[in-house]
Parts: sequence; C-alpha cells; structure tokens
Amino acid sequence: MHSLHVTAESSSDGMVERDFTVAGVPGVLWSPASDPAARAPLVLMAHGGGTHRKHPAMSGRARLLVAGCGFHAAVLDAPGHGDRPRTAHDEAEVAALFAARAAGEPEGPIVVRYNDHLAELAVPEYRATLDALQELPEIGPDGPVGFWGITMGTAIGIPFVAVEPRITAAVFGQHWPDALAEKAKQITVPVEFDLQRDDEHIPREAGLALFDAFASKEKSLHVNSGRHKELPRFEADSAARFLARHLGRRVTAQA
Repeated sequence: MHSLHVTAESSSDGMVERDFTVAGVPGVLWSPASDPAARAPLVLMAHGGGTHRKHPAMSGRARLLVAGCGFHAAVLDAPGHGDRPRTAHDEAEVAALFAARAAGEPEGPIVVRYNDHLAELAVPEYRATLDALQELPEIGPDGPVGFWGITMGTAIGIPFVAVEPRITAAVFGQHWPDALAEKAKQITVPVEFDLQRDDEHIPREAGLALFDAFASKEKSLHVNSGRHKELPRFEADSAARFLARHLGRRVTAQA
C-alpha cells in the first residue's frame, strides 16, 4: 500500500490545506481549521480539463464542503495537468483539440478519447489515494466517502465510482455518454447530475443519455439554461447539500 506524504501545510479561510503526494502523484487535502484532526466524512473531487488541483473551482468547492459541512476534501492533479508533466500523447491530443477548435470542427470525439485515456491512468491513482487517506485517523477506514467531479472530473469519476464500493454518493455532469454509459450502469449510489441546456459541445440528448444510464434508485437531474462554461454557481451549493445529506452532515451558514 502506498503512503501519503505531506509536503506543505498552510491555513486560511477556515481551512487547513495540506499538499501531499501518493506514489508521486500530487494532491491536496483541505480540513476544518477549527479541528483538522476531527473525524469527519471525506469527499474526493476531480478537476476539469486544462486546470489543476488548486484551481479556484476546486478550492471554492472545498470551502463549501469544509467550512459549510465540516468535511475533509481532497483532489489530485490529473495526468498531464497541474504539476504533472505532459507526455507526448498528451501534447498530441491537446494539439488535435486546438486544431479542431480553430477549424470549427466538433471537439467531442477528441475530448471523449483523451479523457478516456486519462481516466484509465487516474482511476488506480484515486483508489490508491483513498487507501492512503483512510489511514489518517481523522478520516479512517469506515467513514462515508463522497465524490464530486464535473466535465473531465466526470470522465474520471464515473469509472472510479463504478469500481469503488467505498463511495456513498456522487455528483457528476457535463460529459458525453460514449465511453461512460456502460460504466454508469454499474453505479447504484445516489447521484446528482448537472446538464447545461444550451451546451455548444454536448448535445442535450447526449447528456440525458448519460444520466439515464445510471442504475441508481436515487438520481437527480439539474438542467440549467446556458452554455458549457455557464453552469450556475448555485449548483455548487446544491451539490454540497446533496453530499451532506448522504454523508450525514448538516450544512451550516458561511460568513
């Protein structure tokens, strides 16, 4: 089993932030500053394409989970992102994506293919990280664990949750079903799913097909008007409440 190695620690905005590595993969763990060693549920997150573990979307979601729910929250840099070097394969796929974008051609086939490749690498990394985090006394081996990942985070999260029985509930959204629908059929935990009605990349029918594929008895579809990058911020509040409900915490007001 791989161990968690803390490489830096700081505190701000009511959260303790611990940078760590597991088998050389960089991640960050946020915990309540009031008592970072207190036993609490864990939420694993995955970031979107082209960003990194400390992107404002990640730290903002962590704040909702940590300050608002008293959870621990952790995220890894995906392969080829953040502090992880790009491979020749990464460079070729990114170049193909930019070329399609410049030519006005559909980006979906490239994104689906590339994200599927990244997920094959990232899923075992997330499972090893969960093993390591559950060795910490403030998390432990038997506490509830949630997952939250949108866009590329969904491409990583669906195959991860499909094979990981320790996940209690999950938030996904905004991805094509092509490489994910069969894996989504293996997921039975409660799911909240976000979909943008006017997404210029993902046809509405494709997003609905992925939502329909989940085998969960409890699954909620949140459809908002707007384009791909216009997911309303209040959906993050909804996701935090959803995870709090299923992981056994009450959301508190934040200053």
